[in-house]
Amino acid sequence: MDRSKIVAIVTGAIAVVLSLAYLVVVQLLDMRGEMVPAPIGWIPLMNAIVQVLVH
Repeated sequence: MDRSKIVAIVTGAIAVVLSLAYLVVVQLLDMRGEMVPAPIGWIPLMNAIVQVLVH
């Protein structure tokens, strides 16, 4: 086999492995459930804590 063919095959194999790994990671992240935003009620409390720590 020619060197350029071996490089092409190895590069293609790496691309396939990376794409499959990406799909697995996306599926694992998707199984965690619905993305719920942080509760808004904590924002004033955090502002008060920061003000106490700064002063």
